[in-house]
Amino acid sequence: MTGRTAHPARGFALADSLRELADLASEVADGCDAAIAAYADSALDALARGRKLLFCGNGGSAADAQHLAAEYVVRMSRERRALPAVALTTDTSVLTACANDRGYEEVFARQVQALGRAGDLLVLHSTSGDSPNLVRAARVAGSSGVRTVGVLARGGGRLRSLVDIAVVLPTESVSRAQEVQLAIGHIVCRHVEETLFGDGSSSRQGGKA
Repeated sequence: MTGRTAHPARGFALADSLRELADLASEVADGCDAAIAAYADSALDALARGRKLLFCGNGGSAADAQHLAAEYVVRMSRERRALPAVALTTDTSVLTACANDRGYEEVFARQVQALGRAGDLLVLHSTSGDSPNLVRAARVAGSSGVRTVGVLARGGGRLRSLVDIAVVLPTESVSRAQEVQLAIGHIVCRHVEETLFGDGSSSRQGGKA
């Protein structure tokens, strides 16, 4: 008789991992709620005043930057007009030219200098808070009137004291931090949509992807 081979140890590991993520989400809900609310209000204020959102990060956080910018430009959960959001991680010509000519620490700062305007909001995703290119971008934003939010972990690093709003997740785990960082980005986007367009616009559960 054939059938599936049981892997009880694997099942317990999967369950434990999910519980670990749930525990972290619960801690964030209790300890970071004020900072997340401030992030949401800043994003809403920028967009309501015709400004834009800028996102940046490295590695998995670069993917989050692109993901979240797409949610604003296209939609998240309802049909509505496009909202201005730019991921500073996507233009390979700009990124490689800047890295080659000016150094990798300038790849985001240079774009903030070119695209950022007073009243815009720059969202920096980092698990360490110490990436030189993000630190440099935060400093350029601060001198340009661009507000800054850091969604961070592992104590927040140097970015914690450089950004206007620091959401510091209580974890040393890179993967857990990135999972919750993306969830926070979704929560903020949903808050913006519901506040700006919660007037009868048709609501959906997401796109076709």
